[in-house]
Amino acid sequence: MDMLQYNQYLRSIELKRDDIQSFSRYPFCLPIIRSLSSIVLHPKVTYVVGENGSGKSTILEAIAAAYGFNPEGGTINFDFSSRDTHSELYNYIKLIKGIRRPRDGFFLRAESFYNLATNVDELEKSDPGLLSSYGGKSLHNQSHGESFFSVFMNRFCGNGLYILDEPEAALSPSRQMAMLSRIHDLVEEHSQFIIATHSPIIMAYPESSIYEIKDNIRLVGYEETEHYQVMKTFMNNKEKILNILIKEGK
Repeated sequence: MDMLQYNQYLRSIELKRDDIQSFSRYPFCLPIIRSLSSIVLHPKVTYVVGENGSGKSTILEAIAAAYGFNPEGGTINFDFSSRDTHSELYNYIKLIKGIRRPRDGFFLRAESFYNLATNVDELEKSDPGLLSSYGGKSLHNQSHGESFFSVFMNRFCGNGLYILDEPEAALSPSRQMAMLSRIHDLVEEHSQFIIATHSPIIMAYPESSIYEIKDNIRLVGYEETEHYQVMKTFMNNKEKILNILIKEGK
């Protein structure tokens, strides 16, 4: 195996299938989980893509929780919980780690970002100055997109393991491109990313692996992904597709 893979923070994950008593209940009933055995992670960036409900966020949440991150987001030290909704999948995930340990880490997810922002404000009361590492301004005093982007740009500091769940949900296309540039800077500073996304912009980082979920999970090229193909088809045939979607749909 390449030495770079030994040096990365997470080399792969494995599903402890023998420990699962039944694949008929959630989340084990999801097609992706029923067919999952292992996922080899890229030393720099790994993407997990797929349709809504395919299980990509469930997998990312399980990886984050198995590593020790708060399932609702934040660092390993965050222990807030607004509602216990995460699945038990993390108990059945085995993490294969490299020889290096990250000095930083963060689980950033759009779905529960409001709860993360609230917890940061509460922690600032007992740890004055904490907000400086999040941009110096309460995350609640910014728009959702601004605060989400501020966390990514200011809190992530390199030499870290960063897990992002659908970051594009809060960001404009131009901010997504800025995020891609920042991802590269952090990779150059020895960081590793695992990202679930629908965005053809965010999934465009060249030194990466892309896993696409359909009936199973498979490694694909960027231009093979359904997200890229649908977006390309729409942009190149806008009038024709709009005619089908709108005019013929009446």
